Amino acid sequence: MKSATSRLTRLDLNLLVVLRELLRERNVTRAAKRVGVSQPAASAALSRLRRYFDDDLLVRRGGKYELSALAFQLVDQVEAVCEGVERLIATGSGFDPATTRREFEIVMSDFAITVMGERLAGLMNVHAPGARLNVVLVREALSAHIGHTIQVADCVVSQATSRFLIPEMCSSPLFEDRWVCVVAEGNTRFGEDVADMDALMDATWVVPYHDDAKFPSMVPVSRQFARLGVRPRVAVRVDSFHAVPYLVASTDRVALMQGRLAAACSRYLPLRVLDCPRPLEPLEIQLWWHVRHDVDPGHRWFRRIVERAAREGAGEPVGTDPAGTDPVGGEVDWLRDDPA
Repeated sequence: MKSATSRLTRLDLNLLVVLRELLRERNVTRAAKRVGVSQPAASAALSRLRRYFDDDLLVRRGGKYELSALAFQLVDQVEAVCEGVERLIATGSGFDPATTRREFEIVMSDFAITVMGERLAGLMNVHAPGARLNVVLVREALSAHIGHTIQVADCVVSQATSRFLIPEMCSSPLFEDRWVCVVAEGNTRFGEDVADMDALMDATWVVPYHDDAKFPSMVPVSRQFARLGVRPRVAVRVDSFHAVPYLVASTDRVALMQGRLAAACSRYLPLRVLDCPRPLEPLEIQLWWHVRHDVDPGHRWFRRIVERAAREGAGEPVGTDPAGTDPVGGEVDWLRDDPA
């Protein structure tokens, strides 16, 4: 039996480019045009691929080609291999967002998505239409797994904790926020502008990512309860920040929320947003990445996109790029690679 390595040496990797287009187009003529070769050359490539895989790959039915069972299995694998080869070839060279097909993975909470998600997706769509954005939602205490997470993701959007302070982590500030109390619009037990401390002590709470067994935990909201001097009587626990206001709006319960998220939700839910009776930890949201990405031109570009999306989403001044040109309109030099 031949090893995988010996089989690989028998395959002309240029054929993978043709195979990708054949699987996409399911038409030899169109695939040939996409690759930039003649139709006979594409047909010859298909014949070689059929011999290599010992499969028809494209099966003619009713005057058109359909994918064989094996070809269906190959679709995602061939896309991934071709993209990997493209990234390999591009390593160390200039980065062009207009033509890249690179995937960027960013880990963030639904709170951060509320603040900056729309702008991030919009900027990526305009300036890197072929790139893919993989947004991974935080579903538990991120800090407990940050060492692994930062190894596999391009970036993490999060408030800092002591576990983030490891040598391989780099960071830059994104935006700031504050903690507020949120109650239903008709709930008058908690004061007009500032939540009443006694009422908070007696209240039942809606709390995201809560763990009674580990109170206070590393989860941001849990730390704020400790600062507030409240051990909450939790009526509803939910693994989402954005779900919290929906679970408060028609009840007599209360929740601690990020100010920007609370303001956004109060526009369409019957809520009152109140100041907390005691000062809480400021919310300083940062962008984190592994040091190995620091000089990667594509990664540098993506970090600048994320930083701009955060500033715009938070309503903070953006200014212009170092060359003095508008980074959204006109020639967007800052959205291309930095000078080497």
